[in-house]
Amino acid sequence: MFERFTTSAREVVRGAVRHAEDTGADTVGEAELLLALLDRTDGDRKGASATGGNRTEDPGGRKDRSRTRGDRKGSPAAEVLTALGAHGRRASIERALAEVRRRGGITGADAEALAGLGIDVDEIVARVEEAHGVGALAAAGSTPGATPGPTAGSASARALHRGRRPPRRPFSREAKSVLERSLRIALARGDKYIGDEHLLLALTARPGVAAHVLADHDVTYIQVERALTARATKG
Repeated sequence: MFERFTTSAREVVRGAVRHAEDTGADTVGEAELLLALLDRTDGDRKGASATGGNRTEDPGGRKDRSRTRGDRKGSPAAEVLTALGAHGRRASIERALAEVRRRGGITGADAEALAGLGIDVDEIVARVEEAHGVGALAAAGSTPGATPGPTAGSASARALHRGRRPPRRPFSREAKSVLERSLRIALARGDKYIGDEHLLLALTARPGVAAHVLADHDVTYIQVERALTARATKG
């Protein structure tokens, strides 16, 4: 599947891995993919220089000197996220992702739903942290987000303790679903490549941490699709 990825899409995948490495997460999840997409909106294009022009490297380590037509159009996802205001609200998005992580994967929408049943998630989190320390649920949760570093007992922590390079981060089940969904979306749109716009559409197409956080910041699947259509019309 990765041979269909444009340079921009591959940069997102590599960027997600880097975010997982920087935070010490054992897996690459939706949160890392979203942060990597937001990286594309930065003027310096974090990590873009590593591609060496048209030469790219896929997650399997193979070199690819091709450049698809999707790449010649720049980074559609970056333009859409900027147009929808996500770039300017990145700090808020990062805080939201960190809060989801702190609550063990419970999103703001989930917390509101539970509140309707008389369950105060913040109170529960506070009690757990009072007994077991700040970030206790984050360490136990399955949804990657902003973490201070490798957790004790994690594969990354064990590797660092032994002086070895941490193992390559695997993608979580949710992240793999996003990658697979991006292929289906590309095929449905009649595109012969998978660009970072397809990754963004895949993140927002189904309920999940990234979709909920983006929706809270006024970025939804419908809005992304409309923005891409408008971009294509102008192009």
